[in-house]
Amino acid sequence: MTDHAVVIAGGGPTGLMLAGELALAGVDVAIVERRDNQELVGARAGGLHARTIEVLDQRGIADRFLSRGQVTQAVRFHMVPLDISDFPTRHNYVLGLWQNHIERILADWVGELAVPIYRGLDVTGFAQDDSGVGVELSDGQHLAAEYLVGCDGGRSVIRKAAGIDFAGWDPTMSWMIAEVEMSEEPPWGFHNNAFGTHGLGKIGEGGTVRVVLTEQQLETGGEPTLRDLSEALVAVYGTDFGVHRPTWISRFTDMTRQAATYRDRRVLLAGDAAHVHPPVGGQGLNIGVQDAVNLGWKLAQVVKRTSPEILLDTYHAERHPVAARVLHNTMAQVALRRTDDRSKAMGDIVSELLGMDEPRRRIAAEMSGLGVHYDLGEGHPLLGRRMPDLDLLTANGPLRVFTLLHHARSVLLNFGELGDFDIAPWADRVRQIDAGYAGTWELPVLGPVTAPAAVLIRPDGYVAWVGDLTHLGLTEALTAWFGPPAAGPRTQ
Repeated sequence: MTDHAVVIAGGGPTGLMLAGELALAGVDVAIVERRDNQELVGARAGGLHARTIEVLDQRGIADRFLSRGQVTQAVRFHMVPLDISDFPTRHNYVLGLWQNHIERILADWVGELAVPIYRGLDVTGFAQDDSGVGVELSDGQHLAAEYLVGCDGGRSVIRKAAGIDFAGWDPTMSWMIAEVEMSEEPPWGFHNNAFGTHGLGKIGEGGTVRVVLTEQQLETGGEPTLRDLSEALVAVYGTDFGVHRPTWISRFTDMTRQAATYRDRRVLLAGDAAHVHPPVGGQGLNIGVQDAVNLGWKLAQVVKRTSPEILLDTYHAERHPVAARVLHNTMAQVALRRTDDRSKAMGDIVSELLGMDEPRRRIAAEMSGLGVHYDLGEGHPLLGRRMPDLDLLTANGPLRVFTLLHHARSVLLNFGELGDFDIAPWADRVRQIDAGYAGTWELPVLGPVTAPAAVLIRPDGYVAWVGDLTHLGLTEALTAWFGPPAAGPRTQ
């Protein structure tokens, strides 16, 4: 039996990101992945939203993705482009990049961090007790872990074996999606008819065509065939354009479900294992990666006995509402895609509203992830929100905030008098930086906010405490998020 501190079931974007986060924290983590390599059949999901790019920037790897993708400065809600070019972030855009590229880049990063991957294997079951989790693999191997994280998709074996309820809404609509070649050049772009919206687009420089078709009736059984695709194209366009040589053909629905809890003792869920929804707006991969970044540092601190196990409860408390909101907005977008006259009328009204500045800002902030706000109590508007990537002036020269987060370590930024804080009991966990910043503090949607005297930034880039000249509440925040103080002088 092989021991690891954490075993992750599933090596997609969520599992890879979580493995990287844990490895940065010095935790012995391993991935179990059913594929023999990181290759995907087809391009699959595509697009990184602004907050996900910020998260990657916090780890110093954003440029790896930016060099491969295509930038557009709009998110989409109900097919309406929402400009985010005026959002206060270095990454005020969506990066068009297919999932196969995203996974390869993440896998390369995880490889650099020396994370072992058990390839060509599935997790088939587990047993947990107060001391750990025994993990069964499809080849008969057994792994022993302190914690098991299910990042194994919407049909998650981990979630089912843990008995976690996956409540939600059954599908009402289905779409056929494919990557194929065509003998005739089709009309590119979107096409609407009596039963939905359809799309045909070029992939790269070759002759591959990406097809998305709304099906006339809900279909849920099995994967479609090339013949099914041909017949569906004829029904929509009057011809199948000589469709042939499919790379892959699949189907998705508007099924919408969420795990009742993201944690059952030593077993946790992240990504599609915790929430599934229709892919409108391209949010699923993004919130999975952000799940991983929220969970990673917390799980690392618990494994290293820095923090008590109760810290893991904040993972569900923070991330469950975020996914619930995504489920809400994707269901709304599917409802607006219906072709009856009443739905069309509602769609027209929504489109008009989104043309106004305030609705545009609010919905775009939600879609991009820049509007996430964890409920950490009353206080300064920064509390519980992402820390802006400010250009700081420090004793060691100019530094970006995100640069300070490359090693997934928390930071206390002091904008007041030098040496104004004493956090020696947490010095092994929290880095203190005396800094200056002369610009405006601005948050998406909220706009300019009062400059704080100090901020405590968690490894995931969210603000855990905002200080004034009294330092009130700092000791409590340090203890709550980064464990009890070590022996030595305490913060005043």
